[in-house]
Amino acid sequence: MKLHYYPDTDSLYIEFKPGPGAETREVSDGLNVDLDATGDVVGFDIDRASQRLDLSTLETESLPLRSTRAG
Repeated sequence: MKLHYYPDTDSLYIEFKPGPGAETREVSDGLNVDLDATGDVVGFDIDRASQRLDLSTLETESLPLRSTRAG
C-alpha cells in the first residue's frame, strides 16, 4: 500500500495495489474509488485532503508489515 499526496490539487491517493484502474466510482463528494477490470479496489482518491484529514501524522496499528519506507 502506498500513500501519494499531491499538494497542487490537495488530493491524497491511497494505492492498495499497483496497476491501472478500469473504472472510477464516486463514493461520496470528493471521495472516489478506482476499480480494476475485475472489480477489485485499486485505490481511493480523496479531494481536499488537507481540509478533511490530519496529514501531519501517520500511524499504523497491528499491520503485518515486512518493511517500512519513508520518502
